[in-house]
This record gives sequence, C-alpha cells and structure tokens, in this order.
Amino acid sequence: MRIAVAGATGNIGKLTVAALERDGHDVVRVSRSLGVDLMTGEGLDKALDGVEAVVDAISSTATDRDESVAYFGTTTGNLLAAEERAGVRHHVLLSIIGIHRVEGNAHYAGKREQERLVSAGSVPWTIVPVAQFHDFAETVAGWTEQDGVATIAPLLIQPIAPADVADVLAEIATGEPQGRYTDVAGPEPQDLVDMARRTLAARGRTVKLVPTWSGLFGTAMAGDVLLPGEGARIAPTTFDEWLAAQR
Repeated sequence: MRIAVAGATGNIGKLTVAALERDGHDVVRVSRSLGVDLMTGEGLDKALDGVEAVVDAISSTATDRDESVAYFGTTTGNLLAAEERAGVRHHVLLSIIGIHRVEGNAHYAGKREQERLVSAGSVPWTIVPVAQFHDFAETVAGWTEQDGVATIAPLLIQPIAPADVADVLAEIATGEPQGRYTDVAGPEPQDLVDMARRTLAARGRTVKLVPTWSGLFGTAMAGDVLLPGEGARIAPTTFDEWLAAQR
C-alpha cells in the first residue's frame, strides 16, 4: 500500500515511516526538508501521486495562539486539498487527548482547528487522540532550563512511548476510516515533574525543577483533564521500560 507521512522527519513521523516500511508498505516522506512545503503546497501534488492514505504527524513550535491556528489551518488545508485532487481514500490525523477541554493553550487551539478541517473535509478520515509522549517531560524542562534550573507544571498525564504511537498510526492507516478514534495512552498515569526528574537523572544531568502553573500550562490542565477517557486503547510500553532503554 502506498502511504504518505506528513512530518516524516519529526519524532513520530520517522517512527511511523519505519513501522510502515517494516510491514512492507511503500512510504512517501512529506517534509519541507525533502522538498514538499505544506505551507505553500509546493511539491504536494507530485508527492501524493498514487497515494492511498496519508498520516499527518506534523507539529508546530508556535507559542502564539493566532500563529498556531494559522499554521495548522494552512498546512492542513493545503494537505487536504491535495489529497482530494489525488484521490486519497484515508486521512489519519495524530491529535492530542484533552484539547477540547483546555481553552488557553495555543498549541491546542491549533490542533482544534486541524481537527475541524479534517472532520469537515471530503477526504474520509480518522482522528487519533494520543497522550503525551514519554519524552515530553524532558522536552518541557528544556524549554525553560537556565543555569541549571527549570520550571515545569505538575501535570498528571498517562504517557505513551513514541514507538507505540507510530505502531498505532501505521495500523490505522492501512485500515478503513473510523472517524474519531478512541483515546490512546500508555499503561500508567505519571506526574510530569517526577518524569522530568527521572529522565534527566537517566541522562546523567542535574537540573533543579521548580513546579509551577505560571508557564505555558495553567491550572485548566490540572487534575484528570489530560487523562484518557473510558474505553481507551492502552499501549504496552511503560514509562519505566522506556526510561531503562534510554540509559
């Protein structure tokens, strides 16, 4: 099966490409660094020629709400239009658990716009809401780390291994469109501060972590807001197992 992966050079994109190729599929890598620009649409028609399904694993570092919405709106609109011209039969969108319960987060606003466009579009679709990844805590700490100190919100999440996310996306892309898929998460709830501490320790790094709600993640994300709902699909790899592999 010929499947395109948008965001193919990113964290999840690379793993999804590998999972699909492992299973014998013909994978088209869609990335600006590979000559396909989702913001302008340049190279998209050629890239999607003969493609049956598209996995959208693109991301954005925008911290401004309007910028995030504009980025996801433009890239998703261009991708869906090109898919329609190419006769793509299945659009698989990687999304995030809890984005419809949190209003103040710029990234979540962009993802909601992405979901809106996909669900309103003419290309049959599956939206896959996924928990934060096992490496998320280290990434968040890195955003604010300065002189050996980092602020981090005490989020409660149920993190998932990036490789498990890729396996789920690859599986769904080869099947029929399912609309909104069930939440997908890892086996156990974790505290983000503790995850960051343990991950940094595994890397041999000493960073003082200061828990706070004053950064990008406010109290609207406290409690069980980011946890999966009932009937969630639980991926196999625990945080401990993932962490052990990082040492």
